[in-house]
Amino acid sequence: MYYIKNSLGELTSHVIKRLLVFLPLLLGASEDFISHDEYGQMLYNNPRGVSCSQCHGDNGEGCVIVSFKDVDGEKKVIKGLDIRQESLSSMINSVNTYHEIMPRYYLTNEEVNAIYDYLKKKNEGYLSKFKESNSSK
Repeated sequence: MYYIKNSLGELTSHVIKRLLVFLPLLLGASEDFISHDEYGQMLYNNPRGVSCSQCHGDNGEGCVIVSFKDVDGEKKVIKGLDIRQESLSSMINSVNTYHEIMPRYYLTNEEVNAIYDYLKKKNEGYLSKFKESNSSK
């Protein structure tokens, strides 16, 4: 019986020592692995296999997706929209609605919010200039 009690005591001591070693890691476990901005950037660059930036540009400014000549020989251009000034509710609606060109991504509101915040932070300079020019009119 002494051997069992002693073994359990040693085992308990061993477990406590291990817990003390890992306690700082366990306490920090509530922190996110990546930041909200990094999450937004990751989603913008590759949400579900097709990057938002391929059509909306690196900063959300919109870019040419394809240009071609129609059957009459007229040059046509399909361009992604400038989304830098879009509201959060507009972006949520856009990614969860069918469009002729843009795929539906089935993003959660939290994911769209991360993209929205990422674009707002990335375009702070542009947006402040835009607000200044509109307020002076």
